[in-house]
Amino acid sequence: MSTTLAGTAPISTLDLYSDQALLNPWPLYHELREMGPIVWLEKYGMFALTRYDVVVKALRDWQAFPSSFGVMMNDDMNQLLRGNTLCSDGDAHNQLRRVVIRPVTPVALKSLKEEVEREAAAVVGRLCAKGRFCATAELATYLPVTIVSNAIGLPEEGRERMMEWSIGLFNCFGPMNERARNAMPVLSEMMQYAHTHAVPGKLKPGGWAEAIHHAAAAGEVPSEAVPVMMIDYMGPSLDTTIFGISSGVWLFANHPDQWDLVRNDPSLIPAAINEILRMEAPIQDFSRYVARDYDLDGVSLQEGSRAIIFYGAANRDPRQFTHPDQFDVRRDNAGRHMAFGAGRDVFGRR
Repeated sequence: MSTTLAGTAPISTLDLYSDQALLNPWPLYHELREMGPIVWLEKYGMFALTRYDVVVKALRDWQAFPSSFGVMMNDDMNQLLRGNTLCSDGDAHNQLRRVVIRPVTPVALKSLKEEVEREAAAVVGRLCAKGRFCATAELATYLPVTIVSNAIGLPEEGRERMMEWSIGLFNCFGPMNERARNAMPVLSEMMQYAHTHAVPGKLKPGGWAEAIHHAAAAGEVPSEAVPVMMIDYMGPSLDTTIFGISSGVWLFANHPDQWDLVRNDPSLIPAAINEILRMEAPIQDFSRYVARDYDLDGVSLQEGSRAIIFYGAANRDPRQFTHPDQFDVRRDNAGRHMAFGAGRDVFGRR
């Protein structure tokens, strides 16, 4: 992608996908936000959207910024996952989403309430008895892996690889750098498993995965979409939850005054969860293909270019959130975070 596509956008040489940047992206996000609403990333030949308002505008206009061309930052992944729920738009997206979301609606999840409470009490009791433990590996990982893998209903053979697949999947989201290339074999293993093991006869009866096959047999979704739809359960269902729990422990550990507020007033829990997600978005960014020439806040984006939408940067935009780098469980607009992007459920029917 030629730098001539930068058009009227300021140009940056920052690399937001280096190890150092991934560990501490906030200063880089600040620099990009201050450069303008949209910045051309010279290293990757893509636009960066980092201000809250332009992120919202792009996500609301799915005809101009469709997901159906893929939402990753490399062509290999965009081709591989094309046609799944994440990489679809309009009626096709609604058709897939109705099937994928069916077992995870609040009403459907009531059946898991007792199991979740039982497992949660057990892991808390066990870890408290140890006195010292890794909050990510031993606490945040336990419930998603235990509950989700069982609810999906995958065969026992291979289920132990779900965490590795999830990590590999996220590592393949960015540009095709060394991290993404090293993760590709793990991703291939997951796709092979989806084709050969996540199939009728091998899946647990009544599980989420089996329901996708039933939906395809009933004509609700295309049969060729089934393997990539499985990815919705096998990867993102784990990491986003694990990231959220880990970030919550980290933030409360570093802000004990905020922990005391929540402990003394449990009604703050919903706001605290939103603030955790705002501060440390489990998904920092996805991209969108630019389907037509588009003027966004005075910057010209050319058809055929690609824009990276940085949710994490939007979540700390001072134009939207006062003192954005401050963890505040009483923040009154934390629920406007972009931790998981946005769509019709946030903005209404398009």
